[in-house]
Amino acid sequence: MADVLAPNPAVSRAIRPHGAGPAGQGELAIERSADGRSVVTRALATSPLRLLTPQNHGRAAWVYTSSLGGGLVDGDRIGLDVDIGPGAAAFLSTQASTKVYRSAGGTSTAVHGRVAAHGLLALVPDPVVCFAGATYRQVQSFDIATSGGLVLVDWLSSGRHAAGERWAFDEYAARLQLRVDGAIVLHDALALRAGDGDLRARLGRFDVVATVAIVGPQLRAAAAAVAERVAAIAVDRRMAQLIAAAPLGAHGWLVRLAGTSFEQTAALVRDYLGFLPPLLGDDPWARKW
Repeated sequence: MADVLAPNPAVSRAIRPHGAGPAGQGELAIERSADGRSVVTRALATSPLRLLTPQNHGRAAWVYTSSLGGGLVDGDRIGLDVDIGPGAAAFLSTQASTKVYRSAGGTSTAVHGRVAAHGLLALVPDPVVCFAGATYRQVQSFDIATSGGLVLVDWLSSGRHAAGERWAFDEYAARLQLRVDGAIVLHDALALRAGDGDLRARLGRFDVVATVAIVGPQLRAAAAAVAERVAAIAVDRRMAQLIAAAPLGAHGWLVRLAGTSFEQTAALVRDYLGFLPPLLGDDPWARKW
């Protein structure tokens, strides 16, 4: 499998040297080639952001983000602009969890994506892990063509248990907006602030919260199947995961999860997204999770 893990030499030449341009900014463009495979035509990143483009055996391009130093430190501001061209497909993830270190002044990330007609973007990062004293803000917005598709996972873990840090950060704030053909189909916000009350008491026994969005006509059957599975779950007061699903009009479904174990929640999310590897033509989780 060495060819799967090796960087794509055609892409590496397009990566901007670190230090050129505004710090922490990235641009990514994916286009469909004549042979039906998707290729990275633009991959620019400035420190501390890095974009990794490994090869794979499927039709979709794979891109992984990472940061120098292994996480976000006080003052880091990361921005990524993603364009998925007509008929192209991409799997965008992270090399590891997004660690947010103690940051009195705050850190932030912003992702804006565009998915053209019949395109597909699967944004499935590892969870955000906020250390004690961390302040983190996140904004994600996506413009999707009527025939385009989006699979999005957004999740947060309670922190470093081994260090005694459980829901010990100062602030986590996230905003997500989805537009289909220019119309807003989802505007969602989550704010967890220590100043509003003890987070450990408020989150109780749960150690991870997650949101999964499945949008687009090419994903309609898969989204409906996930929603049916969620609806069939028998509710129990002490169940390991709390799960709810809500329709996004006629465009797809939104699933929310709260889990007592990251490993169990990750396995469940991967199970729900079992339809994704066949669409990509390769399994991005074969060597992960």
